[in-house]
Amino acid sequence: MAKKKLTFPKGFLWGAATSAHQIEGANRNDWSVWEKKNAKRLANEAKIKLAKCKTGKACLPSDRFPEMFDPKNYISGRACDHYNRYEEDFDIAKSLGLNAFRISIEWSRIEPAEGKFDEREIEHYRKVLEAIRARGMEPFVTLWHWTLPLWLTEKGGVASEKFPKYFERYAERIAKEFSDSTTFWLTLNEPTAVIGASYSAGVWPPQKKNPLAALGVYKNLSCAHNLAYAIIRKTSKRARVGFVNILNFLDPYNKNSLLDKLSVKIGNYFSNKKFLNLTKNSNDFLAVDYYFHHRVKFPFAKKNENKEVSDLGWEIYPEGIYHILKDLGRYDLPIYITENGLADADDKKRAKFIKDHLRWTHKAVSEGADVRGYFHWSLLDNFEWDKGFWPRFGLVEVDYETLERKIRPSAWEYAKICKNNYLETRFPSGKK
Repeated sequence: MAKKKLTFPKGFLWGAATSAHQIEGANRNDWSVWEKKNAKRLANEAKIKLAKCKTGKACLPSDRFPEMFDPKNYISGRACDHYNRYEEDFDIAKSLGLNAFRISIEWSRIEPAEGKFDEREIEHYRKVLEAIRARGMEPFVTLWHWTLPLWLTEKGGVASEKFPKYFERYAERIAKEFSDSTTFWLTLNEPTAVIGASYSAGVWPPQKKNPLAALGVYKNLSCAHNLAYAIIRKTSKRARVGFVNILNFLDPYNKNSLLDKLSVKIGNYFSNKKFLNLTKNSNDFLAVDYYFHHRVKFPFAKKNENKEVSDLGWEIYPEGIYHILKDLGRYDLPIYITENGLADADDKKRAKFIKDHLRWTHKAVSEGADVRGYFHWSLLDNFEWDKGFWPRFGLVEVDYETLERKIRPSAWEYAKICKNNYLETRFPSGKK
């Protein structure tokens, strides 16, 4: 087998992504309240799923994690205590050769009461951004990674008609405070994930399963992004603004079935294209999170082969990222992969996962896709929302009892790529 170097463009950004609620600890927002109310239910549902798995009717992704049956697993609590240990975590990121780092700012800390901004918390995030830059990393700042201040929840949250204006006010304050240290701004994280899970499926807070409300949230969130885009660009000439879109690669279960093809087209519109259409004049770049591939059978059944899966049972399908990146070329904007990762507690699949996805990313780049950065999810094991702490996504393992950080072997494999700006691949001798 011969070796070949797949070199990425000069100035390519290599990073890791995080979100405030998942790693900081001690947050008080709509999710922290919901967790405490629903922890026992989520733990019991895990037990029920396991019981069904043993009878062959259904199956959990894995029964190797007893913590999933403990209500404490579903309460974020101190999480990774990143709020107090951010410098230690950024030192780790620097040691891995990262030149970019994605964070989110916790709105509930910044504006704990309507219209009242906490100067102490603003100063905290100023120090966080300074610490990122001091280590030679470019910060990507997310303004909203799903959590809301309690006062805003009481007013209807993202379903409130006033949400866009509340968000604009928050975005303006943050932009004014941090315009000197921040170039890349991400207004919203995965808005369609919230629309789907909170208002279509009704499984995330506020658990309102209402199709009409879902359409209203589409409108509110897209409007919020457009307003935030305008105010950030007005505030800072250096600013580049986008939002994070989670894009699923869908293909028809039967490639000859018109109904399967129609299902894919509808799915692509609502999960992949609608939000981009609503914000088409308010993006300086495209930010994409890629986790899922689905083979769709009419009407919307998922029929994946699942030849290889993560601990969560999510199919590993690296080729999907290539098709998504190629499709995004139609928008003629720079592209950043802002999340891509897997739950892999034993760290047996992560290195291969990273390399395989980067091979397909490089193929897209070689065919003209303007991809300028890749952020692995995540730097640390963290609190994975309604799944709690048991799924392990981190390049760095976290002992939740002692909070000790331990760099996984896969992280060092990723570090080689980051430091060299190329991926070394193998192919049969005599072939190119």
